[in-house]
Amino acid sequence: MLLAVGFSVVGRAEDRVIVARQGGLEAKLEYCKTCHGLSAQGYRGYFPMPRLAGQQPQYMENQLRAFIERRRTNPIMANVAHVLSPSMVSALATHFRNLDPKPIGGAPRGSLALGKRIFEDGLPDANVPACAACHGSEGKGQNEIPRLAGQLYEYSVGQLTGWTKVRGQGSAVDTSAIMAPTAHNLTRSQIEAVAAYVSYLQ
Repeated sequence: MLLAVGFSVVGRAEDRVIVARQGGLEAKLEYCKTCHGLSAQGYRGYFPMPRLAGQQPQYMENQLRAFIERRRTNPIMANVAHVLSPSMVSALATHFRNLDPKPIGGAPRGSLALGKRIFEDGLPDANVPACAACHGSEGKGQNEIPRLAGQLYEYSVGQLTGWTKVRGQGSAVDTSAIMAPTAHNLTRSQIEAVAAYVSYLQ
C-alpha cells in the first residue's frame, strides 16, 4: 500500500510538472502571437515581423541562441529571448515547425520570373548561388538551413539588404555568415525579386 501511495504521489508531481511546462509554453506562445501573428504567419507593418510557421527547428533554436548571446542584433528579440530556458527554446521551435498557414502574399508580382531564376539557377556571373541549392527546391530548408517558403516579402528584403548589420558574425552553430557574400552580391532589384518569389511559395 505504501508503494502504491508513493507511486501516486510521484505521478501527481510529474503531472504538475507537465502542466506547469505546458502553461509556461502557452504563455510564451501567446506573447509570440502579439508580433508574429495568430498562426505565426508573420505581420506586415511598419516593422515587418517574420513568419515562424513551418520554420526548421534547428535553425530557429540557433537564431534564438544568437539573440541570447547578442550575436544577432534586435533589441526586442534580445529581451524576449534572454529569459528562455534551453528546454523552452526547443519547445517553441518544435511548436512553430508544425504550423502551416497559407502565405500572406502581397508582394509585387512584376519580377517573379527573375526571382524564380535566381532561386533556381542563381546568378553565376555575380557569384550568387542558387537559393534552392541550400534551401531546397520548395524553399523549405533543412536542419540549420532556414525555410524561405512563405516568408514575408518586406522582412526578406530588409534582412538581405542589411545582412551584415542585422545577422551578426555567425558561430560554429550559426550558418548566417555563409549568406554574407551572397547578400552583398545581389542588387536591390534582385533582392526584391527573389524575396517576392519565395513569399508566394507554400
